[in-house]
Amino acid sequence: MFLKLITIIFFILLFQSLKSSSQSLTYTNGFNPPNNISLQGITTVTPNGLLKLTNTTVQKTGHAFYTKPIRFKDSPNGTVFSFSTTFVFAIHSQISILSGHGIAFVVAPKPSLSSGTASQYLGLFNITNNGNSSNNIFAVELDTIRSTEFNDIDDNHVGIDIDSLTSVESFRAGWWDEKRQFKNLSLISRKPMQVWVDYDGGTNKIDVTMAPFNEDKPSKPLVSTVRDLSAVLLQDMFVGFSSATGSVLSEHFILGWSFAVNKNAPPLDLSKLPKLPRFVPKKISEFFKIGMPLISLFLIFSAIFLICYIVRRKRKFAEELEEWEKEFGKNRFRFKDLYYATKGFKEKDLLGSGGFGSVYKGVMPGTKLEIAVKKVSHESRQGMKEFVAEIVSIGRMSHRNLVPLLGYCRRRGELLLVYDYMPNGSLDKYLYNTPEVTLNWKQRIKVILGVASGLFYLHEEWEQVVIHRDVKASNVLLDAELNGRLGDFGLARLYDHGSDPQTTHVVGTLGYLAPEHTRTGRATTATDVFAFGAFLLEVACGRRPIEIQHETDETFLLVDWVFGLWTKGNILAAKDPNMGSEFDEKEVEMVLKLGLLCSHSDPRARPTMRQVLHYLRGDAKLPELTPLDLSGSGMMFGFQDGFSELGMSYSSSVFKGFTGGSSIADSLLSGGR
Repeated sequence: MFLKLITIIFFILLFQSLKSSSQSLTYTNGFNPPNNISLQGITTVTPNGLLKLTNTTVQKTGHAFYTKPIRFKDSPNGTVFSFSTTFVFAIHSQISILSGHGIAFVVAPKPSLSSGTASQYLGLFNITNNGNSSNNIFAVELDTIRSTEFNDIDDNHVGIDIDSLTSVESFRAGWWDEKRQFKNLSLISRKPMQVWVDYDGGTNKIDVTMAPFNEDKPSKPLVSTVRDLSAVLLQDMFVGFSSATGSVLSEHFILGWSFAVNKNAPPLDLSKLPKLPRFVPKKISEFFKIGMPLISLFLIFSAIFLICYIVRRKRKFAEELEEWEKEFGKNRFRFKDLYYATKGFKEKDLLGSGGFGSVYKGVMPGTKLEIAVKKVSHESRQGMKEFVAEIVSIGRMSHRNLVPLLGYCRRRGELLLVYDYMPNGSLDKYLYNTPEVTLNWKQRIKVILGVASGLFYLHEEWEQVVIHRDVKASNVLLDAELNGRLGDFGLARLYDHGSDPQTTHVVGTLGYLAPEHTRTGRATTATDVFAFGAFLLEVACGRRPIEIQHETDETFLLVDWVFGLWTKGNILAAKDPNMGSEFDEKEVEMVLKLGLLCSHSDPRARPTMRQVLHYLRGDAKLPELTPLDLSGSGMMFGFQDGFSELGMSYSSSVFKGFTGGSSIADSLLSGGR
């Protein structure tokens, strides 16, 4: 009886082993119909069988997963089997030297990545879960954009990712030929290429190899590392692909794919793979070669009428285009497209106006991309080349809490800046004057965290330090998910090349200007932190930093009011009553105190944005301070030398730039962009 039981157990284990070793899949004749393939996001299958992960929409994700689970272990705590995969891919970009992010082969615990976001996150992760060991995700990325926050080596590389987009190992895209000579490959060349991924369960070695289409598998892998995936992968996992687009139009294709456990992936018959669509670059229309529309339809009209029509049309869409701008051509929009996108900059499409110009909503013809166009006057031609160079440089920034700057257009005395459109508008309309729609505390703290993250990126994470100089609620825009996005970043700094006739010498908004900025005119990261402190108080309290009491003509300073309530032991009385009764009292109190700390008159006493993020995320505890601590000159603040000086600075030096009580009020309360 015992021998019989042992025999049964032996055959069960043998069956499971054979079952594990026999797992494989092959798609060599295309993916049409998509048998056992789940398509998510913008992923589709073309009529000839290509797996098209993304199309020419922007800021979108696409996923494709094999719907049946793959067994990677004998038991939940066992070691991962050897596995292998190979696939052929191609990336079509509308711009030959620039793409909209890349592709990743992925092993995930579920047949979907619903929380993955677009752009630099490749549809794999998002800003909150990137780097979490609980992701249980292994991926191989084919990355076409350099994201400095993930320590990318360049904008054309292959990386091995484990639960994070910071690759454990990466190398520039290429292959080793038969002579062991390295040859570069461009991922966005619009040509098909083959990739092999191999994991050895015995040695824990991961090899990633690639080669041009129709080349045999090179003997030397491109990227190798030793990592035990047993703690990463679960017993049953799902395999597939993830991709994402950014602000540049691009398409990502998978032509063929095979995968196997405990053996080499079945080879692909390259001759049977579906063909890629022929890429035809868009031709430059004759209109832009000669500066006038095609006149063939008007030949029947008289010469006089034709001349008048051409002159009027030319004046209407005239642009300034100088020789030096050719290097920035891909970042320049046609005024004609912007004119039609905004329906002629009609008043009904005006989103707002302020010191830096007016902003209009538009929809780009053809792509249907929703945009916001800011019209700015520029009278001086001095430094214009440097100005545009900085616009293009800032346009390369990529952060989910910044409003993307897509490009520019120049004509006569105007500069037009093109941004992504944010459907929920600016934050200030949800805070002041009994708004129709208010935000609860969870929504507000989410916006605060987003703005802090975006400002930290500008100060420390991008390749240059960018001083915003105008952090305020009206410059914070809300996207469709009510994420806070900081707008106009770097615009004040850009205006150092030539003054804007609509602004004062000290660039910024009253109530957010640090005292040292009003005295010296010099902006630093500390002056941005001061403005962020005012922003914290205005979001938590639902009031502007400075208000004019029209009945008494007195000046209300929000920071003094909040500090006064703190000294009375009732700082929570400063919270906005419109945000409801459901909130975390400790969190609201922390935000109010952090707003006071950031608003200190001494820039050395203010925290950095890195420290601010630590406080807001709970990674560090805000220093224990009481109003009594603030009264001594030897402490962190001094009330007499701190907040009192702030009030005196605004009331005595800044207000002198305005004349008449009503003009002060109008200037202070105009807010806006």
